[in-house]
Amino acid sequence: MNGKNWFVAGIVLAACFVVASSGSGAEEAWNATLATGKKPPAAAPREDGKLSIIAFGAHPDDSELKAGGVGALWAAEGHHVKLVSTTNGDVGHWSQAGGTLAQRRLSEVRKCDTALGATAEVLDIHDGELMPTLENRRIITQLIREWKADIVLAPRSNDYHPDHRYTGILVQDAAFMVTVPFFCPAVPYLAKNPVFLYYSDSFERPNPFRPDIAVSIDDAIEKKVNAIAMLESQMVEGCCGGDERLVPKTKEEYAKRMDAVRERLRNRFAGVANQYRAKLIELYGEERGKKVKYAEAFELCEYGRRPSIAELKKLFPTFAK
Repeated sequence: MNGKNWFVAGIVLAACFVVASSGSGAEEAWNATLATGKKPPAAAPREDGKLSIIAFGAHPDDSELKAGGVGALWAAEGHHVKLVSTTNGDVGHWSQAGGTLAQRRLSEVRKCDTALGATAEVLDIHDGELMPTLENRRIITQLIREWKADIVLAPRSNDYHPDHRYTGILVQDAAFMVTVPFFCPAVPYLAKNPVFLYYSDSFERPNPFRPDIAVSIDDAIEKKVNAIAMLESQMVEGCCGGDERLVPKTKEEYAKRMDAVRERLRNRFAGVANQYRAKLIELYGEERGKKVKYAEAFELCEYGRRPSIAELKKLFPTFAK
C-alpha cells in the first residue's frame, strides 16, 4: 500500500472510530457496563409463574389477524400477551394518511387488543419505511427482554410487503441477541432463549411455510372476529385499497357491513383450519382434529429455543382439554 492509500485508510478508520464512540445512549450504556468488569444481570423471571408472549406485526392489525385467537386464549388463562406493531400504519388507507391516520389506527388497535385481553404497542415508524437497521434491532431486542418473553411470534421474511419482510428479519436477528449479556446491557438479557415461531402464510418461494403446530381457536373465534372488526379503517373501509363505496352511510348500512366483515373473518380462519387439517388431526387426534372449525398455525424458528412437540403443546392453550 503506497503512502497515499495509507493516508486515506487512516482517515476512514478515524471516521469510523468517531462514529462508533459518539455517545449514543446504547453506546454509553455499553461502555458503562463494560467498565464495571462484571457480567450484566439477567432478567428476573415473572413472579406469577405465567407465560409471557410477545407477537410482532408490521402494522396495527397484522399480529391480531395472525395470532389474535391464541392470544385471547392465553390471556384468558392469565398469561401475559403483548401485540406489537413495528410501524404506525400511517399510509394504510385510501383517503387518510399521516398523523391523523396513525392516531386513528393507534386508537383502533388499543381497543382491539384490550378486547383480546392483550397489551398493545405501536412503534412510531412510518408505514412502508421500516428498515432492518442496528437501531431497530436494538428496539426489538429490548422489547422482547422487557416483556421477559417465553414465546415470540412474528412473520416470516417471505412476503410481498417490505414492512412484513423486515419485521421478520428484525425478530430473527433478535432471536439470539436477546441472550447476549453485553448487547443492549441497559435491559437485562434473557438467560433462556424464548421459543420463536412464525405465522402461517401462503408464500412458496424460496421455501413454503411448514406448520409445526396448529391450534384450535374455536373457543375464541367470536372474541377474535369482534375485536378485529374494531379496526374499522382496515376491515370496514378497505385499507389502502378501498374507496368511498365501502363507507357505511346509515346505521343500517353500518350494521350490515360489520356483519359482513365478521363473516369474512370467520371464513378466513376456517380456511386456516381446513388448510392445516392434517396437522390438527396429528396433534389433537382424529376425532377432535376433524371437528376443529377455526385455527391458527405456526412454524418453529430455528434461531430460538426448539422444544419438542410435546413441550410445544404444553405451551399452547386448548391441548390439555
